[in-house]
Amino acid sequence: MTSHAPIGVAVVGYGLAGQTFHAPLIKATPGLTLTAVVSSRPEAVHADLPDVEVLPDLDAALARADIGLIVVATPDALHAEQSIAALKAGKSVVVDKPFAAALTEAEGVAAVAAQAPGVFSVFQNRRWDADFLTLRRLLAECELGQVAVFESHYDRFRPAVTDRWKDRRDGGVWADLGPHLVDQAVQLFGPPLGVYADLQAQRHGAPAIDYAHVLLRYERLRVILNMGHLVAESGLRYVVHGDRGSFIKHGLDPQEGQSKAGLRPGDVDWGIEPCPGVLTTIRDGRPVRTTPAPERGDYPAFYAAMRDAIRGAGLPPVPADQALAVMRILDAGLRSSAERREIAL
Repeated sequence: MTSHAPIGVAVVGYGLAGQTFHAPLIKATPGLTLTAVVSSRPEAVHADLPDVEVLPDLDAALARADIGLIVVATPDALHAEQSIAALKAGKSVVVDKPFAAALTEAEGVAAVAAQAPGVFSVFQNRRWDADFLTLRRLLAECELGQVAVFESHYDRFRPAVTDRWKDRRDGGVWADLGPHLVDQAVQLFGPPLGVYADLQAQRHGAPAIDYAHVLLRYERLRVILNMGHLVAESGLRYVVHGDRGSFIKHGLDPQEGQSKAGLRPGDVDWGIEPCPGVLTTIRDGRPVRTTPAPERGDYPAFYAAMRDAIRGAGLPPVPADQALAVMRILDAGLRSSAERREIAL
């Protein structure tokens, strides 16, 4: 049996992504050690992680021989620069979604990653949502038959515009939530033939996109992606129609909320779906509604796969080419909305 030394990890940035996702998941992964956090808020880090060293900048982390994996959890505009610096320093890299602030930047990172010794991956954690895993199983089992319509929602009610950088980022909600919905669609159905997007700033005083209605065109299938900050009631997550039945799901995956509430991977309730979806099929001309057994959400699977890839025992959980496919669709959505036409891919 081969033994491996733990892989030292530095998380760069300690906002929502670093605090809620990366740090707890890294600490829960055997074979990874959260060695340091790069942050200008050491008090916030030490309140959660009293034994973890706080470093002043990325260069300090890159200089450490005991750190083999850099996790870039900073605002989008820094993703490409920091990822490239870490890759050129010989480190493995996980970068939060979106891959970069623009497609050209993402292509630059991918080119460096292809020549670098480290392993590179993009944190598309919602591949391991409980409801997505359940839907993926239902499609693999042909419960819905050939899918004709796939509708995916990620809606919120946030009518007030804030000073948070996410409310002002380039691309707005399309850059924030779009990577999740696009990546899930591509994982299920592959890249689309074309993209038509209606992207708007609807809230009073909103400086960036806060509403997105996007159509991904396939040969027969139509994929509809919806994101908005003025949705107080809906709660829809998936609406899927096929020639054998339909699947309707409300509510978001629980893992983000659980982490914010202090639960951690390994806790008894972690990842358990609180609102299972409903499958409707037609038998003898009558609708039959059942609740398929939900899968359990599994965000820890991302870092387990990343650990194995660094050890040479598997592929990165989200390789650069898959992340680039998502970035091309995001870029096409921006162009489609600006030009008010479909962008062929």
